Amino acid sequence: MAYVLLVVEKAGDRTARPPEDGRALYDRMLRFSADLQARGLLTLSQSLKTDAAGVRVNRRDGTTIVRDGPFTEAKEMIGGFFLLTCDTREQALEIAAACPAAEWATIEVRELGPCFQ
Repeated sequence: MAYVLLVVEKAGDRTARPPEDGRALYDRMLRFSADLQARGLLTLSQSLKTDAAGVRVNRRDGTTIVRDGPFTEAKEMIGGFFLLTCDTREQALEIAAACPAAEWATIEVRELGPCFQ
């Protein structure tokens, strides 16, 4: 079964920490990813830039609306993701709990599947 782990961070946390702390956390995440890959569980993982570099697009009544970040109404942002192939939901939850980012962010676990169910 395929699962995505979304790293949900508090908006502004990255800019609040010193660069050397950010680099140390990032290095921990890289080691975590390498371990998952070595175990044959990781399909893809990637860190995302902050919402200040993001753009939101929607279309309503034929009008396209484009909003550049940062998004002041947002209290959280998706900081990155892991796409995994796991045998069970419990395995995905165990991996989420072992993720270093769970110490400073929330790891949202979502199984891939059709959006109409």
